[in-house]
Amino acid sequence: MKISALTACAVTLAGLAIAAPAPKPEDCTTTVQKRHQHKRAVAYDYVYVTVTINGQGETISPTVVAELETVSTPATSSSAVATSSAPATTSSIPETTSAQVTTSSVAESTSAQFTSSTEEASSSVEQTTQSSSSSSPSSSSSSSSSSGSSSGSSSGGIDGDLSWYSGPGNKFQDGTIKCSEFPSGNGVVALDHLGFGGWSGLYHPSDTSTGGICEPDTYCSYACQSGMSKTQWPSEQPDNGVSVGGLYCDSDGYLYRSKKDTDYLCEWGIDVAYVVSEIGKTAAICRTDYPGTENMVIPTVVSPGGELPLTTVDQSSYYTWRGMKTSAQYYVNDAGVDWTTGCTWGDYGTDYGNWAPLNFGAGYDNGISYLSLIPNPNNKDSLNYNVKIVAYDDSSVVIGECKYENGSYNGNGSDGCTVAVNSGKAKFVLY
Repeated sequence: MKISALTACAVTLAGLAIAAPAPKPEDCTTTVQKRHQHKRAVAYDYVYVTVTINGQGETISPTVVAELETVSTPATSSSAVATSSAPATTSSIPETTSAQVTTSSVAESTSAQFTSSTEEASSSVEQTTQSSSSSSPSSSSSSSSSSGSSSGSSSGGIDGDLSWYSGPGNKFQDGTIKCSEFPSGNGVVALDHLGFGGWSGLYHPSDTSTGGICEPDTYCSYACQSGMSKTQWPSEQPDNGVSVGGLYCDSDGYLYRSKKDTDYLCEWGIDVAYVVSEIGKTAAICRTDYPGTENMVIPTVVSPGGELPLTTVDQSSYYTWRGMKTSAQYYVNDAGVDWTTGCTWGDYGTDYGNWAPLNFGAGYDNGISYLSLIPNPNNKDSLNYNVKIVAYDDSSVVIGECKYENGSYNGNGSDGCTVAVNSGKAKFVLY
């Protein structure tokens, strides 16, 4: 997401939690190959939300006003998942923690080791293909339920191998892991069902194509467990506005960091936001892979009665797009939608992925965290549960009201809402 800041007491949230909607079928070439080129310059709608606060983070203008603007922006698509590379993951909330931000209580995890799994790249994976990997729907459901506790433990799989806000403990070594292998562990999670050998997306600078395999001269993007963000992206980004992130596969066939100022592939965001479920079905909340493919493929899967951290990025140190700060963006699926479906690019007219009814936004700037609920202009239908953002406990200070009930915001609103967390934490309650 991109962010623009106003002077003094105003914060502008541009395109908060709204990424590029899927183009209609006629807008894209959809031939499935090892990798392929797609048309760009597709028109998209974005929502601009303005919230005015004072120096203490208190809301002066409680009414959130939104307007739609049509922008022509790049979009790509991959052989496994149609990839939106729209620079418009724009938002005015602050973005994820940078490579420099880690919690002061970082502890070395003796069990956190970098492991590699042989990449099984499919040259003809279709978007609806389900992998027979360990990320099957049944295994993802069981693993997410084990993570949905207040203990902050993680059982591996898409939940990762680190306890919440602890670690990572093992540094990534350039030139030691083959591009045909995936560097699981230390917060890095494999998305095997996408058909990219665990990677969240692939970008080939030589011809700007996406998909295929992690091979020499390829940026291989990856997912991190809930609460964390990837640290790797090249400082030089494409002139056409497409974002690129991930490790670089060099000509020798080995993986190298594209951003050398950190030794770890994943780092924790600000410890300020959690998703707490009070509903009876699993909820798939899918973050955009940004910088990278900008597909909503990075899962936060909350089981019934469970709880997970929601990555809140520090805009002062995270990725910037053309000099503008960025924040974390999520697509929120109906309860019961399996994450291997919900965290993929949906077909035109579907109700999952980029067509999910609701978006979350989360970011941190100058001591204040901004958390938002924003409608997806692609889908006017109501989510099949409600969401509210409230203080995590009695010691937390959350300014403003933000509630989504029966498809409306704060009563009868339609334009979304935002709160400011001045101290402590907040929770997105699913009910």
